[in-house]
Parts: sequence; structure tokens; C-alpha cells
Amino acid sequence: MEVPRLHPDTIEDVKQRIDIYDVVSEHVVLRKRGKDYVGLCPFHDEKTPSFTVSSSKQMYYCFGCNAGGGAIKFLMELRKQSFSDVVLDLAGRYQIPVKTLEPEQRQELQRQLSVREQLYEILALTTSFYQHALRQSQGEIALNYLKRDRNLSEETIQQFQLGYAPAGWETLYRYLVEQKRYPLNLVEEAGLIKPRKTGNGYYDVFRDRIIIPICDTQGKVIAFGSRTLTGEEPKYLNSPETPLFDKSKTLFALDKARNSISKEDRAVVVEGYFDAIALHAAGITNAVASLGTAFTQQHIRLLMRYTESKQVIFNFDADNAGTSATHRAINEIESLVNTGLVQARILNLPDGKDADEFLNSSPEAVDRYRQLMQSAPLWFDWQIQQLLQGRSLKQADQFEQVAQNMVKLLNKLEDSNQCTYYIRYCAEILSLGDVRLIPMHVNSLFSQVRKTKRRFVSIAEPTVQSTPLVGAEKSLLETAETDLLGVYLHCPRFRDEIIEALEEKELLFTLPHHRFLWRQIVELQDMGNEPYRLYSQLQDRLAQFPEQMNQLSHLFHLSETKHWEDSTRAPIVIRTAIASLEQVVKEKYRRYCQQQIQQFDPNTDAEQMQYYYQEIQNTIVQIRELEKLRHNSQV
Repeated sequence: MEVPRLHPDTIEDVKQRIDIYDVVSEHVVLRKRGKDYVGLCPFHDEKTPSFTVSSSKQMYYCFGCNAGGGAIKFLMELRKQSFSDVVLDLAGRYQIPVKTLEPEQRQELQRQLSVREQLYEILALTTSFYQHALRQSQGEIALNYLKRDRNLSEETIQQFQLGYAPAGWETLYRYLVEQKRYPLNLVEEAGLIKPRKTGNGYYDVFRDRIIIPICDTQGKVIAFGSRTLTGEEPKYLNSPETPLFDKSKTLFALDKARNSISKEDRAVVVEGYFDAIALHAAGITNAVASLGTAFTQQHIRLLMRYTESKQVIFNFDADNAGTSATHRAINEIESLVNTGLVQARILNLPDGKDADEFLNSSPEAVDRYRQLMQSAPLWFDWQIQQLLQGRSLKQADQFEQVAQNMVKLLNKLEDSNQCTYYIRYCAEILSLGDVRLIPMHVNSLFSQVRKTKRRFVSIAEPTVQSTPLVGAEKSLLETAETDLLGVYLHCPRFRDEIIEALEEKELLFTLPHHRFLWRQIVELQDMGNEPYRLYSQLQDRLAQFPEQMNQLSHLFHLSETKHWEDSTRAPIVIRTAIASLEQVVKEKYRRYCQQQIQQFDPNTDAEQMQYYYQEIQNTIVQIRELEKLRHNSQV
């Protein structure tokens, strides 16, 4: 059908009804930051969140790619749809009456919109049909299974609208099509019947099965899950995908769990329907299930709309299949976790039990489950635990394999503070309780971990970084940092080169006033301000900090001896400054190694002492090379 010309009243009604957060959070995991929300931009690849959403302004904007606009434009860009298509979809979602400028189009448009309502009606009636069948003699086995085998109360059975699909091939078909006179094509479109392969008639999709209705977030039935009572394969069978049901965008029991998720500020994700039902029956009502399919980013976006702190606990089975499902979930959403947008934990129950089995194992099981939830490890800790399972760190080959796999995990972390913590944590594991070996393993892991591209926080061992400067080093540092900042401010064309050099070498601005200025620079650039305005904006901002301004004023007033604006000299100044910063770092590390040697006993710690002696020799060679580089650059 030709896209209709929508009446201005309809467009205005949609704009007034929609909320930018509701629309965007279905596609982007958003975390509260001040008055606004921040997340990873869906329009370009990024590892650091630069996409913001303002509820007060009803606007979104990305500081990385400059995409911006309102809710309708967001969906147009994301879905590659026309304005009219997006407005029509939103009108259907929010049940807003649609008016068009062409009267002849209205009938067809209303027909399309009414199809969804008819599907909802058919599914609601089918739910009642299955519930009724459960209470008949033919449903006795199913009802006994729910009450005795699954230990479900009458209240829980009714709460989840559980039912029974009769064993006949055409029972539901006759009820809906022949008795209730629903159009055959709509009953098929609802996923309830299928045409026979012979081309003669239809048969019911669900037969002789426990029925579990699947609802949307508003509590409307959109599909069904089922479990066999006869050993028939598959054991669990879901409705096919329909205009109402997309399993990659649906979580079982979310309609019942969303208020508890908001109240508890965290969600629990399990594998099966009955795991989620058992948790709700036990009073743990912030639980959902992933419909037996892989947990996706669409699922996490849907779930994270209801938790401010973005906490989720994955309680998949502890068997091989469950562990694989957990790893798949990790791989799917690890970018959101590693950037701090989602806080994920892993809960494996004792003896490989699933949630349903565990909760029914003893009278104390519910309290025990709550305790295990509280102590569930963060998923990075869980992955480290997985690396250690079945391994002996006292055997050289297994030690090496574990260490290499730790480095692979550490390389995935985007947050420098997390990386600092986990390098130390892994070093403690590899040291096997010998605290004297921890610094050695910290430095070994650090040397293998990739460049983290963080400007302020080093991931090196804190005791190394805290080694005090000596006089000559401080002078060298002052000159080098001043030159880098001077070129950055007065030669904009070399700013990217300076950032790349600092990140490649993992160098920091160490002196407090220089570190302060660099923070102001990064904050202004992260806000999306024009590069050419940086100089004047910095001066305006520093006017609020008179003490720091006094220390930094020389950077804003060129003298005869500081030609930072000279583009022909800038590359040389940058190379010399970077080499100077590297040399200071190496000198500090050399002194740190000497301090470590003094703490060891030659009679018992010969191996550790030898390691640090070798590190000192290697560092001296590196320092000499840097001195040559500085001298050659200045000539």
C-alpha cells in the first residue's frame, strides 16, 4: 500500500505521547549521568559511551558522530524507515487513532491496524481455552504434574495462566475456526495452527502439552511456550515468530517482574520457564527467562530499562549446556559490561541444580538462594574461576596456559581502574600464596596486556607509580609536560599526534597542575566543543581556578624562548618530550626494582632477586636508548 499522508493531528498526538527515553532505551542500554542518560552510540562503533539522551529536552545527541534529534528521527535513522512509517508504528504501539489526508486510504490503514488487535483477541481466547482444558478430565495428568512434580500452588498456576493443550490434532482449530468463526489466515498468523503437508486441512501446533502463555511487557499474551507430557521431542516447544512475537526481543515473565526489578534495582535471568515461575512462587519476583534462546543485546536493552544501576544476575544451569549458554551471553553483551554500562554477575547453584530443582530441594532453599544471589561473583571473576577449573598452577604447562588466558581476558577490559584491580588479582592467583612473587607477576601481566588507551589512569603496579621523583627527574618532567601542553594548545594540527603518542606509550601527565589542565582539555573535547575554540574556552574555565591558573599562565602567553606555535619545530618537540616522559618512568621503575631487592633474603629469595637484577639491567639499556633519542632530536 502507498504510504499515506498523515493528518497533522495524528503526527502531533504521536509526538506528545512518545518519550525519548522509552524509545531509545529499547535499542541502547542507557545509564543515568546527572540529569541525562549515556550509552554506546548505535550509529557508529565506539568503546567509550558518547551518546546522550535528554529527557527534559526530548533529544538525543552523539558527541562522537554528531547524530542527533528527537524520538521519531532516531527511529528513522536506526530502522531506515520513512517519517510516515515510523509515526504509524508509534501510533499502533500507543493505540493512537490514525487520521489521513486521503479518505480513501483510511479503510485499508484501519484494517492493517486492526489485524494486531484481532491477533491479541485470538490469543487471549486461546489462553482461556487452554486454562479450561487443564481443569477437565483430559487435563488431569497435566494438572497433577504442575502441582506434584513442579510443586506449584493453585495461586501460581492462575497467576501464570498455565493451561493444557488437548491431545487431538484439530481440537483448537475446530474451536477457533469452526465454532468461534475466526478467519483461518489469522489463526494461522497467530502461530496456533499449521497447514498439513498433504495440503488438506490444518492441525494444531500444540497437542498434549503443558501450556505457558508468553506475555508482552503490558501483560498481553503474544505467544505460548509448552512442555511435553509424553517424552515427545522437542521437550519444550514455543510458538513460531508472528507479527506480535519475536523471541529475540521477548523475556518470559518480564511483565510480572519489571516492578520488582525497579524496586530491587537488579534482575535475575534464568534459562527455563519453570525456573522463572519457581522463583516468583518463592517470592523472588525480579526473575525472567530467556525463552530457551541465546541471550542477546536486545534482551539486555529491554531488561536494563527497569534497573537504575544496570545490575543483572545470570543464573543458568551449571552443566555443560548451561556453562555454554553463560559464555554465549558473555560474548553477546561483554562490550556493555566492559564499558561499565551493565554490571553482570554469575550465579551457579550447588550440585549443578537449576533454580527450580534447588528451590524445591529443602525448606531452607529460598533463604540460601537469596544468600547466593548476594555473593554471586562478577562475571569477570567467574571467567577467571572457569580458567582455573581442572588446572594445577604447580605444573609449568598448565600455569603457562592459565596465564596466557588471563592476559586474553584482561585485554578485553576497557576501564583502566578495572584493569588495575584484575591485574593485581590475577597476580595474586599466580603467586600461589607467596606475596613476594606478586610484584613480579604484576609486571609480567602488565607487560603483556595491550595498550588500554586511557589518558589519566595507569594500570601499572601502584607501588611502582608511587615511587617519588628525584630532582633531575622532576625538572625533566616539568620541561617535557610543559612542551607537550604548549604544542597542544598552540599547534592544533598536532593534537592527534600527541594523544596517539601518549596512548601508545601509556604515559600520563604526572605533575598535579599539568594533570589538572589535561583533565579540563579532555572534558571540553568530550563535550563536543569545536577544536578551534579550545584555547579560549580553557581560559574561561581556568578563570574559576585562580590557584591553578597562576601555575599555568605561562602556557597561555608565548615568550621568545617558547615557540610552541612553530609547526616546523613541533614534531621535534613532541618526540623529545615523549622520550623524556618515558625516561622518567624507566628511572622510577629502576629504583623500584632496587627497593624490592633490598627486601629479599639472598639465602631464600635468590630467584626473585635474580629477576629484579635482570629487570634493572634491561631498564638501564632502555634508559640509555632514550637519552640518545633525546639528544639526537635536539641536535
